[in-house]
Amino acid sequence: MKKGEVFNVEGMSCSHCENAVKGAVGELSGVDNVVVDLKCKNVTVYFDDDLTTEAAIVNAIEDQGYDVVR
Repeated sequence: MKKGEVFNVEGMSCSHCENAVKGAVGELSGVDNVVVDLKCKNVTVYFDDDLTTEAAIVNAIEDQGYDVVR
């Protein structure tokens, strides 16, 4: 089922950060769109939860060196 989920992410401050997160999360199977809001420090991911999980998205963000605040 398709859904959108907002992740609070610390450590993003520039377009490089935005591109790194978009690239990593966007490569996951089932991800349709990734919206990074640097000002609000969050990432909204639209994905099919039959194809990927929230844990996989968190791992992809954290692998880029950013902290997902739960």
